Amino acid sequence: MASNNRNTQARKVMVVADPTRESAGALQYALSHVVLEQDELILLHVENTSSWRNTISTFLKMPSLGSSTTSSLDLGGGGGGGGGGAAADGEGVDFLEEMKHACRVSQPKLRFRVSSVEMDGKDRANTILSQCKTQGVDVIVIGQKRSLSSALLGYKRPSGGGPTKGSKTIDTAEYLIQNCTCTCVAVQRKGQNGGYVLNTKTHRNFWLLA
Repeated sequence: MASNNRNTQARKVMVVADPTRESAGALQYALSHVVLEQDELILLHVENTSSWRNTISTFLKMPSLGSSTTSSLDLGGGGGGGGGGAAADGEGVDFLEEMKHACRVSQPKLRFRVSSVEMDGKDRANTILSQCKTQGVDVIVIGQKRSLSSALLGYKRPSGGGPTKGSKTIDTAEYLIQNCTCTCVAVQRKGQNGGYVLNTKTHRNFWLLA
């Protein structure tokens, strides 16, 4: 990406950060194809304490972000420049530290920060929407895991202004695509060298090589 283009206006790019393979793919895509040197990257983590302990085991099995365009996530605590190794807190890997480490190695000059928020009575999708507006985000990137049924049926459009709890067809990424005032890109990583499948409001199932 033309990181030396000084004439491009700086943007705020937000990546939804979770301890999942999908989130790792979203960050890799953002670092290699979205953010420019003058941009600011925001890692947004929406805290849900009831589900955190169940999802951390998924992150432990997460593949590396890849060494070609980003650093690998060091899940063994080896660390690297910037002190981004795994946390030894007894609760598992500090995935936010690993993501920060990947940012430092991939784009050393990039400004980035972590923003952790609680749902505070809202559903996850609308919490993310609120943060987009509050922080003046220009582009949001979110990992997406879509089964065949969800791809065919899409997400259930809620009547009350937010995703309907308990619905199997809820897709937070799709809801954000349809309701964000800024650009929203949903990312599906297709293996280490298989590229990405992207979904936006104007492009559906767009294949991008790694």
